[in-house]
Amino acid sequence: MGNMSYCRFENTYRDLKDCWDYFETGEELSESETLARKALVRLCKEIAEEAML
Repeated sequence: MGNMSYCRFENTYRDLKDCWDYFETGEELSESETLARKALVRLCKEIAEEAML
């Protein structure tokens, strides 16, 4: 189920924090998870760059 508009950023923040916490463990990911992680990092960079405008 998608995020409800009234808590979209709160839910996404928690999910992103969970991903970051796991990323820091250094545990190996499946190939599909590795690709998704790379895509997520690219998106985060894009968001950060746009937010600086």
